[in-house]
Amino acid sequence: MTDDSDGTTTVGIDWDAGAAAFDEEPDHGLRDPGVRRAWADRLRSWLPARPGDVLDLGCGTGSLSLLAAEQGHRVTGVDLSPAMVELARTKLAGRDAAFLTGDAGAPPVGERRFDAVLVRHVLWTLPDPGRVLAHWRGLLRPGGRLVLVEGVWGSVAPVGIPADRLTGLLAPLGGRIRVERLSDDPSLWGKEVDDERYAVVALPGPPPTPPPAGP
Repeated sequence: MTDDSDGTTTVGIDWDAGAAAFDEEPDHGLRDPGVRRAWADRLRSWLPARPGDVLDLGCGTGSLSLLAAEQGHRVTGVDLSPAMVELARTKLAGRDAAFLTGDAGAPPVGERRFDAVLVRHVLWTLPDPGRVLAHWRGLLRPGGRLVLVEGVWGSVAPVGIPADRLTGLLAPLGGRIRVERLSDDPSLWGKEVDDERYAVVALPGPPPTPPPAGP
């Protein structure tokens, strides 16, 4: 999520102001045991089988970070909203997790590399998503994966990113891409939904080798 003002995204939402109520949505707070179990099962199938380092971008209050940590992964979360980051730190207190305030499109992780980059409902808000995906690929260790949960919402003025567009943006990165439809599983959302919701698990090829330096 990108903007110079604290907690405000390119789509004009003040996430700091909405942080306190964010977890009231069933798929945000995962407070319902059935919804929580549904997301835990999906996440287990998307993330590496062995415990590893997971970068959760646009982590919000840390609900998916918590599931990943409970499955043995070491989690680094990044969110533009300081209020969201504080809630995530509280939610995962005592876990092997760290949370940073920063731009999901250019996370402040330095030279660190990860086994998985997990991003839910964020990519569609970012300008130049193709460039962002290439940057995220560069944050992966060899054999790492991108786990992207996206969709298209709204009937009057739809927003989001369709699955075919996202797979097209991922194609130049090479590797393998798997699309998993999520719209037909109400246990994930706490209700029936009729819009497009999906997950993409991408195992990109290695970044291109830079040309050798001149004499």
